[in-house]
Amino acid sequence: MNQKLVSTKELQSEVSRLTEELQMRDQLVQQLSQELFRLVKGNSSFVPAPEVSDRHKIQMQAMREQLQAVEEQVGFYQEQLTERDAEVYQLRQSVQELTDRSRMLEQVVQELPGVYRQKFAERIEPIKEKLEQLQKENRQLHTELQSVTYRLAVRNRKAQGLDLPTVGEDEARGIQMPSFGNA
Repeated sequence: MNQKLVSTKELQSEVSRLTEELQMRDQLVQQLSQELFRLVKGNSSFVPAPEVSDRHKIQMQAMREQLQAVEEQVGFYQEQLTERDAEVYQLRQSVQELTDRSRMLEQVVQELPGVYRQKFAERIEPIKEKLEQLQKENRQLHTELQSVTYRLAVRNRKAQGLDLPTVGEDEARGIQMPSFGNA
């Protein structure tokens, strides 16, 4: 945008001033026309002096030129206002688009933790299932290991003759176990 362009307020005030000036000149032209008509009508023998008539013509021509210059300025300022209005409209559109995009991004950002939790839960579920399966297999293998260890220990004791004699029920009833008192 051209830095030399006048602000919208300045343009509006200039247009207002020029409009007032134009109205004032129109009034003066109207008054002069009425006065001239009155003089001519009231005095049918009135013939203006040629130097006065020429002076009036020169003044009228100068006023027409000024009027045309003012009209050109008004046109120029109106064109600038139209351009500014178009620019303001485009900027408002851009602001609206950016605001909409900002809201959308805010919503996405607010939804991200939930999405990440859901994705994490989806990815962790197979891992949890695999972990539970491995723990179950581990317990099963641990139980089998204890069973095999126990069987090996029993087999080793029998092979080495370290097996303790078994006591039958009748004999066990007659055995008294020592008491430790109030210990």
